[in-house]
Amino acid sequence: MGLLLLGPPERAAVWSEICSEVGEVFYHEVAPVEEVTYLACWQPPADLSVYPNLRVVICVGAGVDQMPVMPEGIALVRTYAASVDEMVRDWVVMATLMLHRDMPSYLEQAREGLWQGGAISLSRGAKVGIMGMGRIGSLAAETLGGMGFDVLGWSRSGRGPQDVRMFDASGIDAFLAEAETLICLLPLTSQTRGLMDDAFLAKLPEGARLVQAGRGAQLPLDALRRALESGKVASAMLDVTDPEPLSANHWAWSDPRVIVTPHVAGQTDAREGVEHALAVIRADRSREKLPGLVDQTLGY
Repeated sequence: MGLLLLGPPERAAVWSEICSEVGEVFYHEVAPVEEVTYLACWQPPADLSVYPNLRVVICVGAGVDQMPVMPEGIALVRTYAASVDEMVRDWVVMATLMLHRDMPSYLEQAREGLWQGGAISLSRGAKVGIMGMGRIGSLAAETLGGMGFDVLGWSRSGRGPQDVRMFDASGIDAFLAEAETLICLLPLTSQTRGLMDDAFLAKLPEGARLVQAGRGAQLPLDALRRALESGKVASAMLDVTDPEPLSANHWAWSDPRVIVTPHVAGQTDAREGVEHALAVIRADRSREKLPGLVDQTLGY
């Protein structure tokens, strides 16, 4: 019984070496179906019943919204990788600073060859609201708070770091009203799909900034465009969009108030990925809780 990876050969080379070192049976792309007890992939085959002994599907990324509902008896886990958390934290901090310091305007001026300075806003006391206070949200809150930002946090339960002023599901309106820069790090669920619509964005302070590193389907881009045109949102930096990729002629590419990056805030390191997969396998064999276990009724 072994581990099957569906993924690029570069990742497979690392996984194969490490699995060999610990004596774990490893397959890449093809395996005798009865030998597959653990399947690592971004998206599994449509029919998982071809693997009669499959116990766990391991998503090689942190998000699982692309995953189907698992058949009964098969667990789904998502990969925990410290470097991904740090990468996304770094992107979020970078995006927050770029918007706070009006970088979209300066980039547009640079394209026009225009040298014109503007007023500089202090980070000290500027309100940043983070939606999604898991590992990445907590890291971002710690870093931004250390830079002087007044960090607010929102989660459904209202739980978060002790030094962050938290809001729960019932306090969403109050949270949004203070979020001069709004950072989205939420997973994609039935509750967050289409969340940032016109009514949602209207609750932000006038001239708010938006950092989107959650999932593209949470933000209808037409709603963002209307918020930009009305002045409700001054600028936005997006690492995720709906659809992905955007068409070459999509308005967001050319809007000077918007910066788009191609879903590169974080990437799972191959070594960390296989180490997590092996931790899942050890936990399963010991009948312990699986690290990264997903509650599919919640979507995370």
